[in-house]
Amino acid sequence: MKIIYGFDNIPTMRHPVATVGSYDGVHCGHRVLIDEVVNRATAIGGESVVVTFEPHPRITLQQTEGFRLLNTVEEKAMLLEACGVDYMVVIPFDRAFSQLSHEEFVSDYLIAQLGIEEMVVGYNHRFGHDKSGDYNYLTTRGGGLRVTEIGQHLVADNKVSSTVIRRVIAEGDMAQARLLSGHPYIIIGIADHSGRIITNQYKLLPPVGKYAAKVNGEVGQIEILPSGEIATCACDAKTVIEL
Repeated sequence: MKIIYGFDNIPTMRHPVATVGSYDGVHCGHRVLIDEVVNRATAIGGESVVVTFEPHPRITLQQTEGFRLLNTVEEKAMLLEACGVDYMVVIPFDRAFSQLSHEEFVSDYLIAQLGIEEMVVGYNHRFGHDKSGDYNYLTTRGGGLRVTEIGQHLVADNKVSSTVIRRVIAEGDMAQARLLSGHPYIIIGIADHSGRIITNQYKLLPPVGKYAAKVNGEVGQIEILPSGEIATCACDAKTVIEL
């Protein structure tokens, strides 16, 4: 998977099929949309694209009270690559970008710069300033853009959303988090000489305690410390934790 930051280095893509969103967690519900993007791109000999944002819009808009992220950009990239996505396009989400209308976002960026020919959106997807754009706009704007809408996804009759997964992780229910996510909870960081990792300030960690985990592919254990640090068996190395 190729990662592109911003719109200055967009390569020429052949028949790009895209989806747009924060995709925090890349959970089971997200996977339904992403799989559709990959399948549609394969069917037409095109390329699959996930357009996402950094930082998360809530951080830029200073709506961060109680907010925590399931994924850093690096963690999200790891999960999207495992889905078979060809390109992850990371949009710098600043105040100026947040003021774009939904018409400008689609016409000037998704179509004019990325060349998107087809989009896959969720049943509740909103975009543009004040979230004024939606599926109905995309299907009525004209211009030949093809749009597929995906309905709500349930796992064991439970609604799947980033908000729900954040709640179960905050409660320490990692088994339920894995069920709803469809994969282990990923934490990527750099362990210092003592084997401790300091994560992004917005990264959600489970409650203080010890947890069974894979650390760089090896079965082991980590400990979430009261300081918010993670104690691992790794030292002075990039560390991938799967909870």
